[in-house]
Amino acid sequence: MVARPVRLAIGVLASCALVVPMAQASPGGPPAQPPKQAEATGYGGAVSSVDADATQIGIDVLRRGGTAADAAVAVAAALGVTEPYSAGVGGGGFFVHYDAKTGEVETIDGRETAPATAGEGLFLENGQPIPFDEAVTSGLGVGVPGTPMTWREALRRWGNRDLAEVLRPAEQLARNGFVVDETFRQQTQENQERFSAFPATRDLFLPGGRLPEVGSVLRNPDLADTYRTLATDGIGTLYQGEIGADIVKAVNHPPVDPAAKRNVRPGDMSTGDLRAYRTIEQAPTQMTYRGLDIYGMAPVSSGGTTVGEALNILEPTDLAHVDKTQYLHRFLEASKIGFADRNRWVGDPAFSDVPTEDLLSQRFADSRGCLITDDAVLPTPVAAGDPRAPQDCQARTSGGAEPHEGPNTTHLTVADRWGDVVAYTLTIEQTGGSGMVVPGRGFLLNNELTDFSFTPVTPGEPDPNLPGPSKRPRSSMSPVIVLQDGKPLLAVGSPGGATIITTVLQVLTGRLDRGMSLVDAIAEPRASQRNTAQTDAEPGFLAQPEAEKLRAIGHQFKPTTEIGTATGVERLPDGRWVAAAERERRGGGAAAVVHPIP
Repeated sequence: MVARPVRLAIGVLASCALVVPMAQASPGGPPAQPPKQAEATGYGGAVSSVDADATQIGIDVLRRGGTAADAAVAVAAALGVTEPYSAGVGGGGFFVHYDAKTGEVETIDGRETAPATAGEGLFLENGQPIPFDEAVTSGLGVGVPGTPMTWREALRRWGNRDLAEVLRPAEQLARNGFVVDETFRQQTQENQERFSAFPATRDLFLPGGRLPEVGSVLRNPDLADTYRTLATDGIGTLYQGEIGADIVKAVNHPPVDPAAKRNVRPGDMSTGDLRAYRTIEQAPTQMTYRGLDIYGMAPVSSGGTTVGEALNILEPTDLAHVDKTQYLHRFLEASKIGFADRNRWVGDPAFSDVPTEDLLSQRFADSRGCLITDDAVLPTPVAAGDPRAPQDCQARTSGGAEPHEGPNTTHLTVADRWGDVVAYTLTIEQTGGSGMVVPGRGFLLNNELTDFSFTPVTPGEPDPNLPGPSKRPRSSMSPVIVLQDGKPLLAVGSPGGATIITTVLQVLTGRLDRGMSLVDAIAEPRASQRNTAQTDAEPGFLAQPEAEKLRAIGHQFKPTTEIGTATGVERLPDGRWVAAAERERRGGGAAAVVHPIP
């Protein structure tokens, strides 16, 4: 652990689940659930996440003098308790950090890896892709987890607290329990059939074979014990010890109920795969937009390159002054083009020559942006361009298909009293991951390997995202930090699978171009165009008068209930922090600051 230098603060210093009705939770039960609010303003640091308990834990860490990295790890661990279908010890993610002392933005790639035995045919049977659902709920789709090592590395580089201290609140939360809300119950119900096939999952999330009631308290003593073991013995117990051995056993011999009528394919993970796992410390993506420096996550994430390319495409247009229909039209078309290039060029750079700098060049963006016209849409799927040899306005279509990518994940954003900022997106992929809880350990395993292309997305073209030994699958996670004159302006990110990219892009343009407050930009009705004939759109988006005008241009929409669940923080010119979260999506988010001052 690196000792944190003392700095002047801004402003004022400072086994199976047990489910019981909320009325019986006290005394000896969990404390009252903190209130949720979508926006908070003040000094001393800020935290925004989807969950009120997790946000409060982060605020408490900041209040006790912890750094943004300390608080981010504490919040992430708490989300492993209250948002176990989105993230946890069994998953991975991307950690983006701004250091106020050095002025540098750095990242940790904690993406999961395939076992050393994985080949391009990982998800093929008799030369054909296996059904996607069978790949998700299997040992075959589980990657080597990166989250615990991400936590250790973040604390080592930027923290002033040790792992034991920052895990303690989450351990207590798991032991005492959290209040089940409507979102948690609904997500459990959506997974009830497959959860029921695994005794450890069923006992934890479907006690007595029933859905947990809204307002009840769900406790996870096994996860509490796992956090205690990680705190006392270190993460080596997962990568080299008993927890890791339990993971490997669950992957290779899925703990399915013999009476369940479900074919659960085994994986082929070894303890050697766990021992070999490493996080990657790498430079972020960086580009300028409207005079601001935009930092994101480099490949194997496609978030930094695709958000960056789309912003470069949009920059020649004065989005602040065009009407809303033209703003949305260009946002959707830029997204479409960005996804065409993402699917062709972005994969694990350890296995493919990914042209990151070329994808982010203004020259390439201009060669692609000139395809966009005011009164028509580009036919889909748009063919990829060549960022190494841009050719202006070459409009072609391809035979490509949209890759599968799970819709869940979670994002948290933190700032501390010194001005450090963290944007951290973490995941287990699908809602509920693989569906398999590691027996006796209290956490779900991921299904991240299904982010690989099962077969080439575009027949006849190379696909950098095919499976491979020890390879990282491409991700859409897009944690972003924006600097103005070398100082933090805002940070944002979201869950949502491939829609993460379009959500972050829409929030950024809403805030930076359209003059919305950060909380309003997050609340704005969303649409997500990913180089497909139809654009996913929320009901609120389709209710706008602009939707009909977009249809007249040629846009086609497919209604979807909800897209993304963003969180962010912003630094105001007077030094106050604004924490911002969703007003309604996923039940609303939880934003807080250490010392609230309107």
